[in-house]
Amino acid sequence: MPTDAETSRKVLSHKDLLAARAAAKAAGRRVVHCHGCFDIVHPGHIRHLKFARSLGDVLLVSISGDSGVAKGDGRPLIPQELRAENLAELGCVEWVYIEPRPTAAELLAEVKPDVFVKGREYEFNADPRFRAERDAVERAGGRVVFSSGDVIFSSTALIEAMEHSVDPFHHRLGQLLTREDTQTERMLETLASIRGKRVVIVGDVIRDTYLFCDRPDIAHESPVMTLRPVETRSFDGGAAILARHAAALGAKPTLVTVMPETETSRALASSLEAEGVEVVSLRRGTRVPEKQRFLVGSQKVMKVDLVDPFVLDTAGVNELLGEVEGAVGGGADAAIIADFGLGLFSPGVLSRLCGLLRPRVGVLAGDVSGRRHGLRAMRGLDLVCPSEDEVRQAYSLHSEALPNVAWRMLEETRTKAALITMGAEGLVAFEPIPEARTGTSAGPAPARDDPFRSRVSGEHVPALSPHAIDPLGCGDALVTTATLALAAGAGVTPAAILGAAAAATHGQRLGNPALEPSDIRRTLLRIAGAKLAYTGAEVKPIATTERQAS
Repeated sequence: MPTDAETSRKVLSHKDLLAARAAAKAAGRRVVHCHGCFDIVHPGHIRHLKFARSLGDVLLVSISGDSGVAKGDGRPLIPQELRAENLAELGCVEWVYIEPRPTAAELLAEVKPDVFVKGREYEFNADPRFRAERDAVERAGGRVVFSSGDVIFSSTALIEAMEHSVDPFHHRLGQLLTREDTQTERMLETLASIRGKRVVIVGDVIRDTYLFCDRPDIAHESPVMTLRPVETRSFDGGAAILARHAAALGAKPTLVTVMPETETSRALASSLEAEGVEVVSLRRGTRVPEKQRFLVGSQKVMKVDLVDPFVLDTAGVNELLGEVEGAVGGGADAAIIADFGLGLFSPGVLSRLCGLLRPRVGVLAGDVSGRRHGLRAMRGLDLVCPSEDEVRQAYSLHSEALPNVAWRMLEETRTKAALITMGAEGLVAFEPIPEARTGTSAGPAPARDDPFRSRVSGEHVPALSPHAIDPLGCGDALVTTATLALAAGAGVTPAAILGAAAAATHGQRLGNPALEPSDIRRTLLRIAGAKLAYTGAEVKPIATTERQAS
């Protein structure tokens, strides 16, 4: 198999191709030329190319550029750079060239191959494009040869079969990415526009600890599993990871939280500040809440929550609200309220906090973790990001259709949008639909600023990586990225896709490290470019910069 360097050298520019052809001619080497789309390289292609290579000394394969493929919507399935790379990996192919022009006729006139090989199906083909290619070869003294048709495959037929057999979620993603506001370039611009946005994050902090263990055994005294930790790694969790995500994306986050007066708390605050997070902390409690997960390999086998009961008194609530008001100052681009259910927020505190933040920030978002009713106390928000289970539990609507549940939440809380996650099935972005009527004899038209007089619209965004290696923190990546995208001017659907890309990227790593913007960009480019559903390849190593648990 060719090395990466050899593969790269095989893909030639126009100038290099003509120079290589001239050198081959001077050396008396016979050049054989094949041309096509080569969207999916199947066994029929391999036989065709091997047959062509047997007719000469050098095999040139030119492919139609993306703009020159006229095989229907969504074609080519694979972008031209990857198609060229695939062919360059074949040992029988010496040169690969991407032809930007509609046909190969002009290229054939320039290259003047000794042999031009086409499939047997072209032998009696009257297509004027092929006729022009054939004439170009024969005028230069070359031969046109038709390869054996003993094994028949069709890329077009294979792709059409795939389109009917792949899951409808991927088809839905293809539809979403054709919208003007969800073009990849637009979303990449939004991602870049996050830089410099001021965001205030209010919520509980958590220490997520992973204990990697030897093979489990069975205890002698009773049939219980015995685990022996051999390595421990710790991550910032809860509202702290939201702040780290925001900082990594280029925003300017301020974290308002409650932590005890301990060495662990001071180390956590110092770590966050080193990454660009301003930390404002009330000193309460006895220790930072810790959630320990025991793993064998990459499989979690047990979870232990080390959480002390904690409730803010009236003085503490007033102090918290004062710190939030001070953190916002003259205003912020966004704020996120993150309720992880550790005692920082009661429904009353959430209500007061929403009222405080609403007039002072551009985008106000909220999220909850687990089954709690704090979701119903978050009112007047621009965005909430609960899971389907969380919102159904909060409203005790377990058998209603999801749009009805979303409508109930949006209508009751006067929230403008909700991204409701559904695990491997992705998420649905819900927004209330304003009434379109202009007024009837039955009464005046509803106010234009009241979008809650009718039902909801929903945009399904399929999971961009349906097989997460580790789902911990995917929701945090989603809400942070989507909120900042809204603050950067994106609509709800583009923000949902960017959030889903962040969640998919995060889910391919063990633990709860901060997002890498370059990874999100790669996720977007990979999915938009190849138009295929992707799954995670391998477990990414946890960054060496993560702090070790004490």
